[in-house]
Amino acid sequence: MALALSAVTTAPPASAKDMKFAHVYETSEPFHKWAVWAADEFEKRTDGRHTMEVFPASSLGKESDLNEALGLGTVDVIYTGNQFAGRFYGPIGIAGAPYMFRDVDHWKAYRDSDLFRELAQGYRDKTGNKVITLTYYGQRHVTSNKAIDTPSDMEGLKIRTPNAPLYMMMPKAVDANPTPIAFAEVYLALQQGTVDAQENPLNTIRAKKFYEVQDYINLTGHISDSLLTIVSGITWESLSEKDQKILTNVLEEAAQGATQDILKSEEELVAWFEDQGTTVNQDVDRAAFREAVRPHLTGDNVEWSKKTFERLQAIK
Repeated sequence: MALALSAVTTAPPASAKDMKFAHVYETSEPFHKWAVWAADEFEKRTDGRHTMEVFPASSLGKESDLNEALGLGTVDVIYTGNQFAGRFYGPIGIAGAPYMFRDVDHWKAYRDSDLFRELAQGYRDKTGNKVITLTYYGQRHVTSNKAIDTPSDMEGLKIRTPNAPLYMMMPKAVDANPTPIAFAEVYLALQQGTVDAQENPLNTIRAKKFYEVQDYINLTGHISDSLLTIVSGITWESLSEKDQKILTNVLEEAAQGATQDILKSEEELVAWFEDQGTTVNQDVDRAAFREAVRPHLTGDNVEWSKKTFERLQAIK
């Protein structure tokens, strides 16, 4: 930690042209639109003292690269998933676990809670980087060629998941067969039957056209996914207190805007998919799935304590 503090205190002030906001999402997505808005607002509200350029679509590297660059100060602001941040400070990954949240209101309450602020501080103590807020990414659902109503319907199902333990937790809990496959290869794997199913938010299912090669979208809602907005500790310490407040405000406002856009699109997409001829299965027994996953959310195989889990569940 001494080395991290030394890096923070000895780094030169961030020049206006050096400030970079990097992420892995496409320019068509709300996350990018609101990142650009935040960059423009930051320049405007600081009277041109700072500018910020947004680098979308992995143009400065994949997500793991951006997390590393954040610590080096070569990138100033990033969006990143809870699980990626959890690689540096395990407890903050709790927001990426299946059925951790009862609904969107519970997720919002966590975002605004003392618990989230404490976990963000723990991450900062570990890395030196400053967590600002959370942006809603969307509920993840299972697509397949059959209806999935209960956990038993997934027994033996070969389902593509990202190669990370929390994404595999729900499939393993219901005796499915989670199969990591590179994201770019998922469409072909579904089309050829290499895997039977996959899981992603509705926006991603549309963007990647998975509905073309899957008959059902089963609204399991197993992960209420979100993105952390994080500022490099080197950059943060180079800003005046006034500009730190301005940056915080614009990033929080951008997160709120993107969250509302995603929530609106989730509401609209059910009808859109049905118009495409895809069956949207809204009869999933989420309570049964939640019950199957519950024993896996505490214990030696997760990076947070039972107390942290219970505090999150108690948030209203």
